[in-house]
Formats: sequence, C-alpha cells, structure tokens
Amino acid sequence: TKGEELYKQRYERAFGFYYNRAAVIDGSGWFHIDDKGNRLCNDTFAWVGNYQEDKCAVRDFSNNYYHIDPFGKRIYNENYFYVGDYKDGYACVKTKEGWKHIDSKGSDLNNKRFEDLGIFHKNYATAKDLNGWFHISKEGVNIYSKRFHSVEPFYNGFSLVEDFNNQKSIINELGEVTCLIP
Repeated sequence: TKGEELYKQRYERAFGFYYNRAAVIDGSGWFHIDDKGNRLCNDTFAWVGNYQEDKCAVRDFSNNYYHIDPFGKRIYNENYFYVGDYKDGYACVKTKEGWKHIDSKGSDLNNKRFEDLGIFHKNYATAKDLNGWFHISKEGVNIYSKRFHSVEPFYNGFSLVEDFNNQKSIINELGEVTCLIP
C-alpha cells in the first residue's frame, strides 16, 4: 500500500495473489510464490492457475491437467485434458468420455458425463448434452427437460437463456419462461 516492493526477485511475468500465493513465470516455467517472494514448492509446471479453496489447477509439461494442494502436492492421481477452479467444493474436469464434476478429493461427484459443463452456482450447474444447454442438480440430473442454445447460471432463481431461434428469455428453476428479452 506504500508502493514498496514486496520482494526482490523478478520474473518474466507475475500474476495477482490469491490465498496468499501468486503465479509467476521464469525461464524454467510456472510456479507459485508467497508474499515475500519465496517459492512455495520445487515443482515447475507448463502453466498454473490461481488458488481457489486451497486448491490450484496446473498443467504439467506433458499437457496433463490436475489439481495441487497448498504445498504443491497432487490431490488425486488422475490426469485430465483440462481442469477448472474449485468452487463450493467441486470442479469441472475434461475426460476422454466428456466433462464431469469432481469433489474436493478428486472423486467423481455423480458418475455423469456431459458434452460441456459449468461450475455449481447456488446448487445448480450449467450442462450441455447433444441437444443443447440446460441446468443440472448435484446428482447430475436435469432440473427441466428443455434445451437451449445457451444458458447462464441461475441468479436468485432465474436464468438468462437463448433458444435455438436466437430469442433470449428469462426462465425460472422449472425451465418455464417468465419473460422474453427483446
């Protein structure tokens, strides 16, 4: 806050602090530092994300994605094509069978796979199957039968959606259109 440097080390690139850790890049790759500039683990990665809920998405030099704990240790053994940040104890991961949710230990949440998937927000996640986008419960079950071209997460019980005719509307948690957006 006084405009003084936090640490002396310099990096090719440095990102913001999340959970008192910042992602940085040097000539060897990506890793995290603390607010004194100290490196937090010996491992170097092809890419690192930001810590969320004491977990961080990383990509190794073989293009495998997985999550690490605050000490840089893997949370689970599986490798994925992609992993997202944890939110409310769950993360989205891409497998060869499709997208799925995992819990904070890396276990499969509901044994469901989707064409695409969003994080849980207020107990529902956005999901896509071959027919389009919709919302699911934590059990991986659609909460209504209709499919859309696009959907947003629910905000206080309502979601902005777009149908396959490019008509935007607001739906409730039953999938009922409550108003059209001109």
